[in-house]
Amino acid sequence: MKNSRRDFIRKTVAGSAAVSMGGILPGFSAKSYASILGANDRIVVGVMGVHSRGLALANNFAAQKGCEVAYISDVDSRSAEKCIDSVEKIQNKRPKASPDFRKALEDKTLDAMVIATPDHWHAPAAILACKAGKHVYLEKPASHNPHEGELVVAAARKYNRLIQMGDQRRSFPNVITAIGKLHDGIIGRAYFAKGWYTNNRPSIGHGKVAPVPDWLDYDLWQGPAPRRPYRDNLIHYNWHWFWHWGTGEALNNGTHMVDLMRWGLGVDYAKRVTSAGGRYRYHDDWETPDTQVITMEFPNNTLMEWEGRSCNGRTIEGSSAGVIFYGEKGSMVIDGNAYKIYDLKNHVVKEVKNDIVVDPRNRVNPSQALDALHIQNFFNGIRKGEKLNADILGGHKSTLLCQLGNIAYRSGDILHINPENGHIIDDKKAMGYWSRKYEPGWEPEI
Repeated sequence: MKNSRRDFIRKTVAGSAAVSMGGILPGFSAKSYASILGANDRIVVGVMGVHSRGLALANNFAAQKGCEVAYISDVDSRSAEKCIDSVEKIQNKRPKASPDFRKALEDKTLDAMVIATPDHWHAPAAILACKAGKHVYLEKPASHNPHEGELVVAAARKYNRLIQMGDQRRSFPNVITAIGKLHDGIIGRAYFAKGWYTNNRPSIGHGKVAPVPDWLDYDLWQGPAPRRPYRDNLIHYNWHWFWHWGTGEALNNGTHMVDLMRWGLGVDYAKRVTSAGGRYRYHDDWETPDTQVITMEFPNNTLMEWEGRSCNGRTIEGSSAGVIFYGEKGSMVIDGNAYKIYDLKNHVVKEVKNDIVVDPRNRVNPSQALDALHIQNFFNGIRKGEKLNADILGGHKSTLLCQLGNIAYRSGDILHINPENGHIIDDKKAMGYWSRKYEPGWEPEI
C-alpha cells in the first residue's frame, strides 16, 4: 500500500511537470502542492510519550527536513497539548492528537513511530508498531526485561522493519572517530572499560494512594503492566525507580555507557555478571538501587564495569557520565562528544574537545544537535537502506547486559552466562527475573 502511494505521487508529479510546466495542480494550494512534491522522501511519524524526553524528540523530528510529525500520543492530555503546540510552531502544520497510539498505527500513511514512554511500554509498543508495518525509533532501554528484548528483535525480523534504538552516541562524530582509533590500537589492546553516571537526585518520599487526575488515562499508562493503584509520587519520572514499571539507573542511563563500552571492547554477550548496591541515601518508596556497581566479563579476556550513583554527583574523570578504556599502551576517556588519550605515564597524547555542548544531566534534551545525526541515520536507513548505527539487535545486547546486572543484584547471585546468546545458565532463582507477568490480554506477541 505504502509503495503504491509513493509510486502514485511520483507519477502524478512527473505528469504535472509535463502538462502544467511547473504550475499548481488543480484543486491544490501552494502549501499542499509543496507537501506532495516532497512526499517521495517525506517520512511521516508519530511520537508516543511526550512529557519530557519525547517532547524533545518530537521537536527534533519536526525540525528535520523531509519529516512530518503527524500524530502525538500521550496519556497525559496536558503534555500532549503542549507538544502539539510546540511541533506546530516548528513545522507549520498541527499534528493530530491520538491519545491511544494504536489508533495512529492504523493510518496507512504513517511511516514510523517514535517511542519515548516509560520502560514497561517500550518493547510492547515497538512490537505493535512493527506488526502495523511501521519502522520504530525506540528510546533506551530496548525492553523492560530480557524476554521482551528477544521478542522485539524477533518482531523487527519477522515484519522486516527497522528499529533504531536511542543510543545516540553511536552517531556522535567524535565518538565514532575515537572508537575507530581504539579499534586501530591507539592504546594497544583495550582489556578493561569503566563507565559511570552520577547525579544528585532528591528523595521521592512516601506516596499515598490517590484519585487518578482527570488529565491522565492511568489504565492506558499501565498498559501491559498488571494493575496497581495510582500513587501521588509515581507520575511523572519517578516510575523509573519502581521495578514494576522501571528498570533503575542501570538502564535509565547505564545503557548508554554500557553500549559505548561494548562497542569499544568489541563484545556481544558476557560470560559472567555480578552486581552489588542498594538504596542507601534515603528511606522512601524508591525500590531500585541508588548506588550500584555491575561487572561484566567476556570471552575475549576483557572486563567492563558500570558505576551508578543517583544521589551523589561527584564526577569521575571530571565528568558526570562517561567511559574510560584501559589498554596495553594507555587509556582513552570519552565524555560526551569529546575524548582524551593518555599514555602509560598519564600524559595526554591527544585531546578532542566537545564542539557541541552535551549535558548528560539534562534528562529531557542533553544533545539536540547531535541527536539529529542519529535521527538522520534512521531516515537514511528507511530511504536508502543505510546501515543503522544502533539497530535493535545491538540495542538489545547492550540493554541485556544492564538487565543481567539488575538480575544479579536482585537475586544476589553470580550469573554464569552462555556467551553465544546471553542466557543465564542453571540458575532458577535468577531466571525468575527473565520475564514478567502481564495484565491479562496485554501480553506482547509477535
